[in-house]
Amino acid sequence: MQHDLPALEAAARIVHAAMPPTPQYAWPLLSARLGAEAWVKHENHTPTGAFKVRGGLVFLDRLKASRPDVPGIVSATRGNHGQSLAYAGRRHGVAVTIVVPRGNSTEKNAAMRAFGAELIEHGADFDAAREHAASLAAERGLVFAPSFAPDLVAGVASYALELFRGAPPLDTVYVPVGLGSGICGVIAARDALGLATEVVGVQSTGANAYALSFAAGHVVTTNHATTNADGMATRVPDAEALAIIRRGAARIVEVTDDQVAEAIRAYWTDTHNLAEGAGAAPLAAAMVERKRIAGTRVGLILCGGNIDLALFRSWVLGERP
Repeated sequence: MQHDLPALEAAARIVHAAMPPTPQYAWPLLSARLGAEAWVKHENHTPTGAFKVRGGLVFLDRLKASRPDVPGIVSATRGNHGQSLAYAGRRHGVAVTIVVPRGNSTEKNAAMRAFGAELIEHGADFDAAREHAASLAAERGLVFAPSFAPDLVAGVASYALELFRGAPPLDTVYVPVGLGSGICGVIAARDALGLATEVVGVQSTGANAYALSFAAGHVVTTNHATTNADGMATRVPDAEALAIIRRGAARIVEVTDDQVAEAIRAYWTDTHNLAEGAGAAPLAAAMVERKRIAGTRVGLILCGGNIDLALFRSWVLGERP
């Protein structure tokens, strides 16, 4: 998978035809908390509240160009990828079917339906839902939209181009890892711009398949992905994504759900931005690595803000129903 600068800029033009760039801000209270100059990339400010919309826009634009009569697409998600495809599908007049695991976020489910997706609940987790979505593609004659693909990476890399060009030179960027498009987009943009920025992946201790795979040097699957940060709840790494991450990332930091909850609270108190679990994970990792990053300039990818109110109250605030 090669993404040179012209290819990334072409994808960025598709993205920016549908939405403006999101901001990147240096927040003084966050910087004081970390002992480092902290630049936050606000992907919680996209039309779907998460970075994934960028990949969906590029994927659907290119699919529609190559197959004007495409009958529809089907995919699996915990929420943000599905919202991105539904948003882009509506823009391009393409029917979108999304499979989510049972017990998925009610608010993300509602958002996908509001963008026009047909929603199907199946399986206990994301990977089971993904298998069912692939089966539906064959049964219904639909195009299966994966969660990791070159067009998705090119699309989401547009946020990294914006960050690297809009912020001063960054020593380190912390990026959450779900299935890998976000971190691979950051690596692609960094390399295309010829920067020396260190890229650090972040995973949950309860959903650490990529961390295990990174250490082992090959794909390692797990039997569970147990975390409140649903955007990182993946059991089966993508082999191509892993190869890119192993070549381009310095390390993967694991954080607990308690550390992520602390980071969500920190984002609210220090910036008055609401982060979902995966969105706060980079800040949680930077807080773990305070000594390592002291006095440097770091980028934090706030990849989304789509957290259910009930989950926020129980997990982050510790309130009982």
